[in-house]
Amino acid sequence: MQALGIIGGSGLTRLQALTVERHEVISTPYGEPSAPLTFGRFDGTRVVFLPRHGSTHSIPPHRVNYRANLWAMREVGIERVIGMAAVGGITPPMAPGVLAVPDQVIDYTWGRDHTLFDADLDSVTHIDFTDPYCEDLRAQILAAARGVDIAVHDGGTYGATQGPRLESRAEIARMERDGCDVVGMTGMPEAALARELGICYACLALSVNWAAGKSDGPITMGEIDRHLDQGMGRARTVLAAVAGA
Repeated sequence: MQALGIIGGSGLTRLQALTVERHEVISTPYGEPSAPLTFGRFDGTRVVFLPRHGSTHSIPPHRVNYRANLWAMREVGIERVIGMAAVGGITPPMAPGVLAVPDQVIDYTWGRDHTLFDADLDSVTHIDFTDPYCEDLRAQILAAARGVDIAVHDGGTYGATQGPRLESRAEIARMERDGCDVVGMTGMPEAALARELGICYACLALSVNWAAGKSDGPITMGEIDRHLDQGMGRARTVLAAVAGA
C-alpha cells in the first residue's frame, strides 16, 4: 500500500500512535525541508510525517519552506498528502472543536515562494486551480471519518493569511464578506505547490478558536491550546483511518 504523507501543524508535531522506523534528511533544489521526514507506521499503516513548523515548532508560517516540504514528499514517492491545520472559525458551522475538510481556498499571503515555475523555464506554465484540493482524497477523509463515527464538516473556504500575528476584527469581517469560513496561516502556497507537483492533496482543519470579532474578548493561547488538546485525538483517529484505507 502506498504510504500516506502527513504534514502536521500546531498540535500535531508529534503523532501519538506513530511507530518510528527511521528519519531521513532530504535535500531539494529549494533548500532544506522543515525537518527530516519521519517514516513509520500509524496504527500499523505506513505513513511519512513532516512537522511543518520544524521539529521544535520554531518556524513561523511565513518562513516555512513549503516548496522544499512538498518536493521532499514527492522525492520519496508520496502521492497523497494530508495537510493538518489548526484554524480559526469564521462562520457558525466552524465553531471551535469542529473538524472540517475545506473544498476552496482564498490566498491573502504575500512574499512567499509560491510556485516551482519561476526560473529556468522553457515556457510559462499554468496549473488549473479551480478546485484546489484533491476531490478523491477529500472523499477518502470523509468516508474514513464516517467509518470511525467522527463528525467532519464537508466543505468550506479556507482563508490563508500571512501571520504570524492573528487578524484584526476588520480583516475577519472582510474575509467573511469574501466567503471564507475558516482562517489559517499555512494553507497557501502548500495546496498550490502540491498541485504543481502532481500530489493529491487535501486539508484536514481543526477549528481551535473563533476568529477575531466572532466572540467576546481577545483570542488567548489558553483557549487555542484547550481546543487543540480536545480535538487532536479525533483528528489522529481520522488520519489513521485514512492511512489504513
